[in-house]
Amino acid sequence: MRLALPRWAGPLAVKAAAFITVMCCALAALLGVLVHVSVTNQTVGQARDLALSRLADATEAYEAGDRLLPGAGVDPEGLPAPLRNLAAGGRRGTMVSTHRGHPSMWAAGPAAGHRALAVEVDYSQQSGTIAGLDNAILWSSGLAIGATVLVGVFAVTRVTRRLHGTARVARRISAGDLDARVNDPRTQNPSRSQDEVAVVAAALDSMASSLQGKLQSEQRFTADVAHELRTPLTGLHAAAELLPPGRPTELVRDRVAALRTLTEDLLEISRLDTGRERLEVDTEELGALARRVVRASGTDTEVRIVRDVRVESDRRRLERVLGNLVTNAHKHGAPPVVLTVDGPVVTVRDHGGGYPEYLLAHGPQRFRTEGGAKGHGLGLTIALGQAEVLGARLTFLDADEGGAVARLVLPCAEGGEG
Repeated sequence: MRLALPRWAGPLAVKAAAFITVMCCALAALLGVLVHVSVTNQTVGQARDLALSRLADATEAYEAGDRLLPGAGVDPEGLPAPLRNLAAGGRRGTMVSTHRGHPSMWAAGPAAGHRALAVEVDYSQQSGTIAGLDNAILWSSGLAIGATVLVGVFAVTRVTRRLHGTARVARRISAGDLDARVNDPRTQNPSRSQDEVAVVAAALDSMASSLQGKLQSEQRFTADVAHELRTPLTGLHAAAELLPPGRPTELVRDRVAALRTLTEDLLEISRLDTGRERLEVDTEELGALARRVVRASGTDTEVRIVRDVRVESDRRRLERVLGNLVTNAHKHGAPPVVLTVDGPVVTVRDHGGGYPEYLLAHGPQRFRTEGGAKGHGLGLTIALGQAEVLGARLTFLDADEGGAVARLVLPCAEGGEG
């Protein structure tokens, strides 16, 4: 079972915490070893000096034939064998060992008859001091590591939270919310030092502001052009109606109609871009609305009602969405085209070559068509925009058996069979 991490605990926070922990442990171990070695050498050296001093006194007494002091003797019980052999060979030395359950410092030197004259010094206090020092090093190292890790994790957490906040704003901007800003506190005060996260946040805010300004300029330009075109196109349409019948007149009228459609589409897109569209909500039977849209399109589209429902929606906008989907299926797909109503879900499927890869990956794009297709590429863009106004979800995918599928999911007001 994997351990569930907090939302802020991404790989950076985990790696930073692990790195801090490892470094703290390594530093504590190094300092502990150095202190242990230093104190142990000092303590053992003092005990060794004391034992050798007593050995010198014992040697003088032994050579003078005097009585040996307590703790001194010739080949005493408990004398370590290596130290006994060293003294028997004519050399002096010291050694720490356990005698009768207590640590002792032994000092031994040569005596007559290849024997060893040895002195035992109690080493319990020094051994206890070293043991206590080791415990203190372990406890203090543990506390220091814990405190350092907590402080380090707190610091890294602040950074990762700011990074996650910046990433959330970037995703909102990518989703179309151009008003989203990071507004990092450090960027609000130029006198404060700017860390790397603040620099990234400031760059993202600047990019969003620049992008928003350019898009607003583009939207204003589109709306202005469309409005300016309406007046001359109206006059052109009226003039075309006065032309005498004939093939040239039909071509002129056809082109004027296409221009008027394009102008109206541009105006509709400009209104959608402003985000000021208002719904005129009414309750509609989805099956009847779908049949009405197909009849108005004048296309050979099959309507299948699996389960009818009543939905609260703007009838004009919903008809616009379904009409554009049906028209697109006939224009860019292949028959048969089927419109299916299954509860609040409406699908429009054709049996052509499917949607282009760019559309499946990024959605409809204005004035972009592929494969020699005719049209200005605004139909699906308008359908998607109107679906968002309706609070519906419109997705595009390719069917496994071939063909393109547009799937519209509407908010359902009241279920029921039609």
